[in-house]
Amino acid sequence: MKKKLRSIILQVLTFTIGNLLVFLFPKKAKQLSEKGMTLVMKNSLSISERLMRDAIMKKVEGKADNDTLANLHQNFWKNQGNAFFSSTDDNFNSHFLPNCSYILDLLKEELSNEPVVFTTFVEIGTGKGNVLNYLSSKFPEINRFVGIDLSEDQIISNRDKFSNNTKLEFVASDAVDWVEKNGESNTVFLTAGGVLEYFTEEQLNDFLKQINNLGKSYFVAMEPNGLDHDFGLNPNSQLYGHERSFSHNYSKLFKNAGFRIWHMSHKDWNEQYIQCLVGAKS
Repeated sequence: MKKKLRSIILQVLTFTIGNLLVFLFPKKAKQLSEKGMTLVMKNSLSISERLMRDAIMKKVEGKADNDTLANLHQNFWKNQGNAFFSSTDDNFNSHFLPNCSYILDLLKEELSNEPVVFTTFVEIGTGKGNVLNYLSSKFPEINRFVGIDLSEDQIISNRDKFSNNTKLEFVASDAVDWVEKNGESNTVFLTAGGVLEYFTEEQLNDFLKQINNLGKSYFVAMEPNGLDHDFGLNPNSQLYGHERSFSHNYSKLFKNAGFRIWHMSHKDWNEQYIQCLVGAKS
């Protein structure tokens, strides 16, 4: 009981101090929000910045202002995405290949039964580009592989790193804008490791409908779900984790957008969330 009381007092105290700092230093708070602070990397924020960050996040969550929260997420990945990717260099070998690549074997089988030829593979949130490069070897029959990311610095780095693979294209863009301008039928879309979790439920619903309207398409999503998200009790999206990203009911959202689900599985990840792997087709 005493431990719980101390925890509550500490939370109230830190929130109060954080709010005071935001009030006293509004310019600093604005800079923090515009740079992006939803994900805190090691030693990336000072103590005062962490207090301000927590106060801003709690206020946004308390108001259920999901659009502002999504914008804060976007700011982080646009401005600090390359720093995050540099700190997670081994994710492709340590996590993606052993835990997620099996769904690509299932996708390959699905595509082999299609009467049409798929010409383009688009990875949304391509990060360091390792997955896209792997996809180009996994699906040699496809000639165009597009990696989209908000981080312009990371895209520049990827173009240099994979300059010898002429099948790869790297684009610094918002995925919704890119699909609106460049999307076409006979395309496979993919996210690997958490991208759609930064869309609000409404944004994701509109985005999936936008893709479905292109014509024949496949979508492979590898996304986290909060461990406490019971779709029976709450079939809609909800916040989870320190980042306050969105745990989505992917089966529901894909179906609402007009897709058919051909695969759904889950993998244990950590104490906060599980990995959801879903395959859908229009």
